[in-house]
Amino acid sequence: MPVVMDADRVAKSLTRIAHEIIEHNQGIDDIRLVGIRTRGVPIAKRIAACLKAITGAEVPTGMLDITLYRDDLMRHDVGPQPVVRSTEIPFDLDGKHVLLVDDVLYTGRTIRAALDALIDFGRPRTIQLVVLIDRGHRELPIRADYVGRNVPTSKKESVQVHLVEIDGRDEVEVEG
Repeated sequence: MPVVMDADRVAKSLTRIAHEIIEHNQGIDDIRLVGIRTRGVPIAKRIAACLKAITGAEVPTGMLDITLYRDDLMRHDVGPQPVVRSTEIPFDLDGKHVLLVDDVLYTGRTIRAALDALIDFGRPRTIQLVVLIDRGHRELPIRADYVGRNVPTSKKESVQVHLVEIDGRDEVEVEG
């Protein structure tokens, strides 16, 4: 399994993304970060920490579970039914710039589900997408505003993101 990003490269990518967020939004006023469970949550928290280190200001951060919004939930060929986890968005989204954060952008279906779920919590001024890895192969017209790294893959391959908070190490591998 080739490692396409090590811990140092992951950290540098998140710092660069934080700078891009500040530049694109002309600061961090009205910014809210929402990580998609599971690995989008620690990535969102790390970006919030980078934003604080750069600006000195806290950015509210939440977590979103999209299980009930997935378009494959009722299909019988997908295996066991997924576990529904909590969504925690302890702030108002109305009129805010919401940055939706995930680890890998692939077909776009996870993001479509996340957009549906997010809209149930309010009406953001904008929704911007942050991903650590964009591997291509979109099935829906969705693109990321901020990308840590583009990793071209075949459909047979998979991208595995490992984070210290969950897996005990930071690295991105391509399998298959």
